Amino acid sequence: MASTNPVQFVQQVRAEVSKVVWPTRREVFLTTIMVFVMAALTAVFFALVDLLIRSGLQGLLGLF
Repeated sequence: MASTNPVQFVQQVRAEVSKVVWPTRREVFLTTIMVFVMAALTAVFFALVDLLIRSGLQGLLGLF
């Protein structure tokens, strides 16, 4: 692996960081809200699946 001197390394790092497209405050806010909404929907889905499985097993075991 070729070694670069520290000055070149810092220049390359600064060049790469300048290429980064940082999200706006609004984009971060909307993305955060969407994550919370999807987490809530997932929690509701798995709660309903759990309830369905529990009811099914209780009904099945109640027959015996």
